[in-house]
Amino acid sequence: MKRWIVGGIIIVVCIGSALYIWLGQEMKRGTQPVADGTTPYVIVLGAKVKPGGVLSLSLKSRLEEAVTYLNQYPHVKVIVSGGQGTDEDRTEASAMFTYLEEKGIEAERILMEEQSTSTYENLLFSKELLPAGTKQITIVSNDFHLQRAKYLANKLDLEADVVVAKTPKSVEAKLRLRERAALLKTYIIGH
Repeated sequence: MKRWIVGGIIIVVCIGSALYIWLGQEMKRGTQPVADGTTPYVIVLGAKVKPGGVLSLSLKSRLEEAVTYLNQYPHVKVIVSGGQGTDEDRTEASAMFTYLEEKGIEAERILMEEQSTSTYENLLFSKELLPAGTKQITIVSNDFHLQRAKYLANKLDLEADVVVAKTPKSVEAKLRLRERAALLKTYIIGH
């Protein structure tokens, strides 16, 4: 009887380890292809906004990369995407709009999507703001998040290249672990 238990534990550990490694490789795949300004719309995916409009480290990292990219490619327009969570005092999109405007991005270049509560909804509702027939977009998010975002964009008949924001070291381990579970769920359920 004990042999069966030990054998079962070994099998579960092996499968779990293989899954963990595979999902890590999948997340790395998300950082390609790198955007080069050929896509006219970039979507910055939302993340936590603390009281008073204070950006989470992940969101600030995304916006810093977006500013650099938008300055490099002044013809590109940006959609900031993120609704208001129950613990947020404003929409993520409005906080992102303010940040971009303060960094010199013209308000006319910024579109806001303020209804979404998930990565899937970020892309679904942002797609509604794109000109009809638009198939190619650029996604800005943290490195760990991009594979799932690209997969979901593809489900919505969009092709995405990416602008990669580094994940802040202080939250990296937690976010990468959580993202593995989210990516696996997305692959199984489809969104």
